[in-house]
Amino acid sequence: MTADELDPLIHVPTRLRIVATLAALPNGDTLSFTRLQDMIGLTPGNLIIHLRKLEEADYISSQKTRNGTVSITTFALTGHGRTALDAYTQALRDLLGGL
Repeated sequence: MTADELDPLIHVPTRLRIVATLAALPNGDTLSFTRLQDMIGLTPGNLIIHLRKLEEADYISSQKTRNGTVSITTFALTGHGRTALDAYTQALRDLLGGL
């Protein structure tokens, strides 16, 4: 097992925190951008960059809704994202298993 087998998209600590946070939700549940930002502790601009990369890879999905004049964006882990996290977790376990 080499470090090359770890998914580089998830291996970035901030993205791993985002994916792990969304994976902890029951299937079908979402987190709003502001709640995710509070939980992860990133600036809005930094969080947006990481969310876009994960969404481009189909690891997460987003949905924008309006509540009157307020726009709310929510995020959820996709099935592809959950599979990628499971594979990443297994690769990490395999890598560390030899210690």
